[in-house]
Amino acid sequence: MNMPRLAVPLLFLLLSLPLSAQDLGQPGSKSLQQSPRSEGDTQATLSAVVHIRMKALPGARSAETLGAQREGTGVVIDEQGHILTIGYVVNEAESIEITTHESKTVPATLVGYDHATGLSVLRTIAPLEGVMPMQFGSADALAVHEPVMVLPHGGRAAASIGYVMSKRKFTASWEYLLESALFISPPTMQWAGAALVNREGKLVGVGSLLLRAVEASQPVPGNMFVPVDALKPVLKDLITNGRRTEPARPWLGLGTEELQGRLFVTNVTRGGPAEKAGIQRGDILVGIGRDSVRNHEDFYRRLWSLGAAGTDIPLRLLQGTEIKDFTVRSMDRNQHFQRKPAF
Repeated sequence: MNMPRLAVPLLFLLLSLPLSAQDLGQPGSKSLQQSPRSEGDTQATLSAVVHIRMKALPGARSAETLGAQREGTGVVIDEQGHILTIGYVVNEAESIEITTHESKTVPATLVGYDHATGLSVLRTIAPLEGVMPMQFGSADALAVHEPVMVLPHGGRAAASIGYVMSKRKFTASWEYLLESALFISPPTMQWAGAALVNREGKLVGVGSLLLRAVEASQPVPGNMFVPVDALKPVLKDLITNGRRTEPARPWLGLGTEELQGRLFVTNVTRGGPAEKAGIQRGDILVGIGRDSVRNHEDFYRRLWSLGAAGTDIPLRLLQGTEIKDFTVRSMDRNQHFQRKPAF
C-alpha cells in the first residue's frame, strides 16, 4: 500500500488496468477494469481543483485551535463559481482567496456552512476562467478496495492513488456523527478539502482528517473523506440560505473521548453552553437525564432527540468524587462563531 505519487495520466492508466487481490493487498479482492481516460479529461478534472487561502476575522473563536490563517483545497462544482471544501478551512473567514491551476487568484466569500456534514460552500466574486466544474459522483457506488484518485491542490505533482479501505459510521469528539464516511489509504498529507475522485473523474468525497489507522484490524494510516452524498440533499439550502432549512441541532460545546465505556470530558469550548453551565475538563459524562451514555453515538443520538437548538439538556456528570446534575441551555452552533456577511 506504499505507492509513490504519480502523474495524473499514469494514474488514470493504472485505473484502466485489472487489479488483482495481490495488487490491493487484500485477500479475495475482485479485479477492476475501466477504459483509459483522455488527456483532455485529465486536464478538466485537474482544473476544478483550487487552492484556498483564508484569513480569520479578528477575535475568531476558531483561531485558537485552527489558526488565524489557513489553507486547503476546494473543488469547483458549477458554472456560478461555487466551490466545495471542508468547513474548518474557512470557518470565521474575514477574507478568502482562490488560486486556480493556472495560478490565477480570485477573492471568494463563504456562502454556506453545514455543521452536520462539516462541509462548506464558497463562491468567487468573479468568474473563474479555464475551469471546468467537477460533477458529483456517488460514494454509495464505491466498492471496498476500489482504487480512487486523491487530488489536493498542486496539480499533477500532488495527485495520488488510494484505495477505499472501508465505508462506515464515523463519530468524533466535537459533537459530530456521519452515518457513512469514506476511509482511504495510503494517506495524503494535504487532506483538508482534497477531492476524492472516482474512475469516471467525478467527485465522491471531500478530505477531512488524517487518521493513524483506518481499520481497527489493520493499523494502516489513511484519511477520512466526507461523502458528497451527505451534502446533496442540502446543497441548494446552503447556496440559497447559507445553511440547511431544518431546525438546528442542540449544541453544547462539549468535547469528549471514549475510554472503557465512559465519556471523559477533554475539552469545553470557551464561551459555549457547557462552560457556562459549569462543566469542566476531567469530568466524566454519566448520562443524559437518567439515561446512561457510554459512547459518542449513544450520546449524540440522545442529545439530538431532545429537540432543536435552545432546548435545555439535563446532564449527569462525575465531577471529582461527586455525581452532579447540570442543566445546559443548548444553542445553535452557527451562532457561536462569527460570520462575515456574504455579498
